[in-house]
Amino acid sequence: MNESFADGTQFKIFLKLVHNCLEQKTDLNFFNGTDFLVHVPYKILNSSVVLTNAQEVSASDIVKSKIEALVTR
Repeated sequence: MNESFADGTQFKIFLKLVHNCLEQKTDLNFFNGTDFLVHVPYKILNSSVVLTNAQEVSASDIVKSKIEALVTR
């Protein structure tokens, strides 16, 4: 796909849509309201998106690392 988005918020909404389709194992259907329509079957979407084994980071972990960075200065 080669679609541009009006702003960062619109792009985040699109990424959330893709994430939900992967989580719910449903096809991706997207229409921007004027001229762009996409239908991607789940099987193709799942094999096209690169998934990683990244660990989730909590807000408390971020705060802790920032405090540690300030203390070690």
